[in-house]
Amino acid sequence: MAPSATEDISVSDSVESPSNPFQKLVSDLSQILGPSSGLDSSDVEVQELHMLMENYASSEEDWSKYALGDFSRGYTRNLVDEGNGKSNLLILVWTPGKGSPIHDHANAHCLMKVLKGTLKETRFDFPRNNATPPQVIKETLYQQGQVTYMADELGLHKISNPDGEEAAVSLHLTREDWGLPLVVRTAANGRGVYTPPNAAKEGCHIFNEQTGKRSHVTQSNFYSRFGEKVCGA
Repeated sequence: MAPSATEDISVSDSVESPSNPFQKLVSDLSQILGPSSGLDSSDVEVQELHMLMENYASSEEDWSKYALGDFSRGYTRNLVDEGNGKSNLLILVWTPGKGSPIHDHANAHCLMKVLKGTLKETRFDFPRNNATPPQVIKETLYQQGQVTYMADELGLHKISNPDGEEAAVSLHLTREDWGLPLVVRTAANGRGVYTPPNAAKEGCHIFNEQTGKRSHVTQSNFYSRFGEKVCGA
């Protein structure tokens, strides 16, 4: 007797499963953050997201398709997932011996996990005015597998790759508000200055390390999106 059509179909086959542990992490992070019309940011527990990222055992084979580098620049920003429309998951590839300028996070909150290599974070106080150099608060070396959190309430920072020969790779989850207090800076005229919430799309402020002068920069151009290099990047 020939098998019926229903006997040839597995229910599990109709549900797409993550192809590797990294894709499972991406899926789990997106699920916790919820759809744009679902979970409010105040419901999102940073610690839960932190734990998920920390528990992922980095394997280059899992995420290499997203890690597009360019050693002519300090680092590249590669979009992995847009989450719920209020968050972005990025992979950054850090050129040997180079790094970022001092910057804020435009009222966004960021979790960073080192996927490969070592990264050095230098944190600074916000300059009191545009003519005061930022003062170093602390320096920290993060090794592969470690996760750290950053927001404007903790100050400014810069990230660099201290290895002069090998690239470093990191995973960054940014979200505009996790129910945490946001920093609203005040302009010279006494009015509050609103910085766009999503630094990954709207940009951020960078600070001159010698003078403290602040400049706004846009970061809307990703080097790649979903594993494909952006034309003209």
